[in-house]
Parts: sequence; C-alpha cells; structure tokens
Amino acid sequence: MNITDTFRRPIRDLRISATDRCNFRCVYCMPKEVFGPGYQFLKLANLLSYEEIARLAAIFVDLGVQKIRLTGGEPLVRRNIEVLIEMLAAIPGLDLALTTNGSLLEKKAQALRDAGLQRITVSLDSLDNAVFTAMNDAGFPVEKVLAGIGAASAAGLNPVKINMVVKRGVNGDSILAMARFFRGTGHILRFIEYMDVGNANGWRMDDVVTAADIIAMIDAELPLEPVDPSYRGEVANRWRYRDGGGEIGVIASVSQPFCRDCTRARLSSEGKLYTCLFATRAHDLKALVREGASDAEIAEAIAGIWRVRDDRYSQTRSSQTVQLPKVEMSHIGG
Repeated sequence: MNITDTFRRPIRDLRISATDRCNFRCVYCMPKEVFGPGYQFLKLANLLSYEEIARLAAIFVDLGVQKIRLTGGEPLVRRNIEVLIEMLAAIPGLDLALTTNGSLLEKKAQALRDAGLQRITVSLDSLDNAVFTAMNDAGFPVEKVLAGIGAASAAGLNPVKINMVVKRGVNGDSILAMARFFRGTGHILRFIEYMDVGNANGWRMDDVVTAADIIAMIDAELPLEPVDPSYRGEVANRWRYRDGGGEIGVIASVSQPFCRDCTRARLSSEGKLYTCLFATRAHDLKALVREGASDAEIAEAIAGIWRVRDDRYSQTRSSQTVQLPKVEMSHIGG
C-alpha cells in the first residue's frame, strides 16, 4: 500500500524510540533542570515490547516504509537491544540504522553488526573535552565516544556518520576542529542547526549557527562543493571536499526548512505515533496492539492518520509556534 499525506508526501522513513531513558543530559535535549533527579521515566511495562515494535515495524513497511532508525533516549541503554535489531533485520528489504551517543558503543558495536544493523550515527558535539562534557552534562569524555566510533568502523558499520549539534556561544568554535579531524577518515560528519524541539531546552533563534555560516567557515579553509541529494527527503544537504577528502552534511531545519519533502514518521517508546519532529499531539498505537486489533486494522489506522497529515512546522515557525507544547526530543529521538 502506498499512502500520501495532504501534501502528497509518502511515508518512507520510521524513527522508533527504543526507550525514553538516556545516560547523558545534553543541554539541547535533556537539560538537568527538567530531567534531573526525581524525573519519572516510563516503567518497562509501559514501553512497547520488542515483539510489539517488530510487529508495528512490519506493518509500517507494508505501508511503504523503507528505512527504520532506532533512537531513544539512548537506545543502547535498553537491555538486549540486539534482540530487537535481529527482529527488525529479518524484515525483507529494510534499511536498518541506529543513532547513539556512543557511550556504550565500544562494547556493543560488534554485537549490533552481528544482529543485522546496517548503519550507525554517533552524536559528538566537540573534540574539546571541556566543551563536550559541559554539553553532555554527564562528565563523559570524548575519548570514549571516539573509541566507540572506531569499534563501529572495525565491525563494518561504515561509513559511520557523526552528528554535531551546533549552539552559538557553546561549541561554535569546535566546527573547524571537527571538520579537520574527520576529513579523510571515510566517516561523514554532519552539522545540525540547534532546533526548537520540545520546550525544555529554552531555544532562541539567537543561539542558532546557520548552515550557510557553517559551510562558509569550513569552505574558507577546506574548499567545498555541493553534492546532489541521494534521494527525495534526504535531511542533510551534502557537500564534499574539493580535494577528495570526503564529504560532510548540514541539517538546516531552521534556516532552510525541508518540510515539503519530509517522509518521516516517529514511534515513541510507549507506542505513540507522531507525524512531525515538532508535533503537539500523538496517536496511540499501543492501545490498538494491546486491545487485540488485527494487522489490517492497525494498518488502516496508520494510513488514516498519514492521509490527513499536514505538518510543516519549520516552514511556519514563529514566535507563537515556538511556545507550543511540542513533544520533547528525548521522547522521539530527533
């Protein structure tokens, strides 16, 4: 079944949050002021089981999904995540990826690959330990994330993608150092504009370093040229070094919205479907699963939700929309 929304956007990508928990407290995602001691995370019984996730994933694939990315929170903190990966890898023709903060990756990388994981993205916001530990707010050092990236590469999860969220006045000075370090490694570094996902991070437009500024900064030292997108809806604008040193990407949701080509749905760890990263409402699929709905009934429910989808938050962003009660990034994995 091929379904499209009100802007004729198909459903092609599904982000699945394996857990709402994380062992970092990144300032742009799970700041301690909100997610500190006493914050109540979901109980295991309220999370989708691996069997339920795999069942829903197969239904989404029947509706046109071609790529699934496991996210969190931090997906590797959920026990035996390899079991879920093995279940999802058994779905024919599926592109299966995972995004992680890298904290557990060194010891998990080979098991993830053996279970059937095809691609991995690692979040790393600076090579400067003082900057990085301030941003992750968990005292976690750069060296251990780099060790995880090395382990992922050795396990065959190449090319590893590295995501750097750039926040003005915090890690903007790390942009060139990151570009220099990963150039020529075969890995793909991607710079992400600081976004107003949720409300906990206190987002302000003044904190955004735009994609254009990031590219100009790198291009002045390491000349770049644009690369055509690989497919419709690719989130990152691609650039390559003119001397053949590899490529980088920039994700410019704030300054260059790409809503018109967005093909992504998001499934939270407790089974709620969100049709936008900046969504203010959700649709409960777990209830359908646990109340005995058939696959056909669940598929029709999802199709009905997608057909009326009209999300284009980044195109309509304003001082009013910024304050809407949007779902937090830690809940749906970015």
